[in-house]
Amino acid sequence: MNKKTILVTRRLQNGEKNKSFILELTAEERTKLRCRRKTICGLELLLQLPREGRLLPGEILLGVNDGPRILVVAAKENLLEVKASSNLKLLKAAYHLGNRHVDLELHTNEIYLQDDIVLQEMLLQRGLSVRTVQRSFHPEYGAYDHNHVS
Repeated sequence: MNKKTILVTRRLQNGEKNKSFILELTAEERTKLRCRRKTICGLELLLQLPREGRLLPGEILLGVNDGPRILVVAAKENLLEVKASSNLKLLKAAYHLGNRHVDLELHTNEIYLQDDIVLQEMLLQRGLSVRTVQRSFHPEYGAYDHNHVS
């Protein structure tokens, strides 16, 4: 059976909720706008999107001639969840991880980062609580990211 690759060229910020295909992507994959991908049902896609910032979960992608519609969703990833006994300890952890240019998802009482044994050990030595979790990852992309949402 000859599978046809769908050329994807456009993004919609808000689309109708009736989508045909789901494109599940990790946080890193959501930053690549020109590449080959497959939907969860195996449909092959060639992304040729304008470089307008990372893809956001919930966005709708369109092929040539407005079809098919493809929903972007965040894939579950292996992450470290970091908690601390004080806000200052958590802030210091974020500082040290930021100095290593580690992607972080920041919350009031915890930080999430990609699962990494070396960083896990460093955080444990600093007295932080660290556990491995599987969830979608939504890191901060920096002050100059075009899709910045507070």
